[in-house]
Amino acid sequence: MKILALADKESRNYWDFYQPGKLDGIDLIISCGDLDGRYLSFLATFTTAPIYYVHGNHDSHYDVHPPDGCICIDNKIAVYQGVRIMGIGGSMRYKKGPHQYTQKQMDGRVLAMMPKILLHGGFDILVTHAPAYHVGDGEDLAHHGFKAFRRLLDRFGPKYFLHGHVHTCYGRQYKRLKTYGNTLIINPYESYIFEYETEYDNEFEKIREREEKHAAEDDQKQVTAKAAKEIK
Repeated sequence: MKILALADKESRNYWDFYQPGKLDGIDLIISCGDLDGRYLSFLATFTTAPIYYVHGNHDSHYDVHPPDGCICIDNKIAVYQGVRIMGIGGSMRYKKGPHQYTQKQMDGRVLAMMPKILLHGGFDILVTHAPAYHVGDGEDLAHHGFKAFRRLLDRFGPKYFLHGHVHTCYGRQYKRLKTYGNTLIINPYESYIFEYETEYDNEFEKIREREEKHAAEDDQKQVTAKAAKEIK
């Protein structure tokens, strides 16, 4: 199953410069939020693939004009071609406005989802707007991740975790692909296409090895810096 994941920035390739046929072969489209509803509606007119979405913190306009032809999976588990897809949108509360939550409020939302999660025997893809706590999130309050998401990853170990909110253009520390436990994390800023059946096998070990190498290099730098300080 070929999935087109989207988040945070409308792709000019799929909107301004769209040409018929660009969505051929796409089986499912997933939006991680903060996208113009007209953009998602536009895509829906050119594909027979379902378009699932969760709310980002800038998607209050969806409450009045939801994306036409699209399916909101916020607080739901959708099953498509046998794949269990859990959605839970929103970001950390950092100002007044909809689709923002405190850690405690998100804990409550996830707790309310537990009967559905257990009924489905878990989930294969977790779709959120915000990242998980200390797993590729930001240092400022607005871009903190949720502890509840991290607990979901620890307990259920989904194959994929898709999220947006922290744009990959914010800095080199925000990676397109990351690993956590046995989960491959994808930040589809603007757009990212992957094959559900093969992306994990093709990318997980490579990303994990790269992360371990970088962690070892960082540890060595800290040791070197500490030694240099002691010499002084």
